[in-house]
Amino acid sequence: MRTRGTQKRPGPAGAGRYWWIWVFVGPLVLWTPMRLLGIDQGFPLAPLMAFTPYAAAAALLVAGVAAALRNWAAAVVAGAATLCLALAVLPRAVGDGTVSADGRRTFVVLAANVHHGTADPAALVALVDRLHPDLITVEELTPSFARELDAAGLGQRLPDSVLETHRNTSGAGLYSSLPMRKLRGPTRFVFRMPRAELSLPGGAPLRVVGVHPYPPQMNRTGEWEEALASLPSADHGAPWLLAGDFNATLDQSQLRDLLDSGYRDAGDVAGKGLEPTFPREGHLIPPVTIDHVLAEERFGIVDYGVEELPGSDHRAVWAELALPEAGANAR
Repeated sequence: MRTRGTQKRPGPAGAGRYWWIWVFVGPLVLWTPMRLLGIDQGFPLAPLMAFTPYAAAAALLVAGVAAALRNWAAAVVAGAATLCLALAVLPRAVGDGTVSADGRRTFVVLAANVHHGTADPAALVALVDRLHPDLITVEELTPSFARELDAAGLGQRLPDSVLETHRNTSGAGLYSSLPMRKLRGPTRFVFRMPRAELSLPGGAPLRVVGVHPYPPQMNRTGEWEEALASLPSADHGAPWLLAGDFNATLDQSQLRDLLDSGYRDAGDVAGKGLEPTFPREGHLIPPVTIDHVLAEERFGIVDYGVEELPGSDHRAVWAELALPEAGANAR
């Protein structure tokens, strides 16, 4: 009499067989709530959040691989992470509110990080000639680069300036075609962030900050957070305009907190908020968008762009803004 052997039934071709896919799903499960809930204080979480667009792309890839392996549980979890991260990131590529000037006076601002004076001064002046900004903010401004800008004719185009130059990356400056006076601001930070009040045609004031906090590196993340927190909130007086190298993207809660105080990001509004500004070349890290123009909600965002700046590791950003109408200073 033949004894029938016990036959094993084939198990599911998913969770048990392809368990290793969870090694890739796990980090996405952690990343998604940290991004959505703003749990990104300190190092390394704060700098990591800047790469959320890449995490969203990775989540989509992992979801596809999990589905191909028929590990449906992993596919569903990775798909949910993809959806959540996409909803946080993709609106920046769509935009939601550029306006026509409709007869309102406009103001053009250009922000350029010149990489401790290695950028081409003639190229920056050429941008000024093409864009006709009323104001430019220059980060990492050295004394020698300020002299090179003057020799290239910047002072003839933008004669008023507030400069806080230094021999290395900590210097910064504001150049304007309009009358400008220096305002007091925090002096405790390594990188200079000059403030000034401009007199617009008709006498209305406009306050500006050339932004450049120290990057969120190991043992310096607290300084970066403090510098961003020191930037002025929108208030009831003359409107504020913040432009420069924030060393932060919209995926970091510290910059979103600043936006929540009464600002809009010009690139985000124009649907160009994912155009990278750093690094331009010669770096191993993936490019991200850390240079911004933030305008109070009283401004209309007319246009925005990202420009090449030869010799710098950053690209320059600019925005055309419709100025608040008369009487709009009272929020």
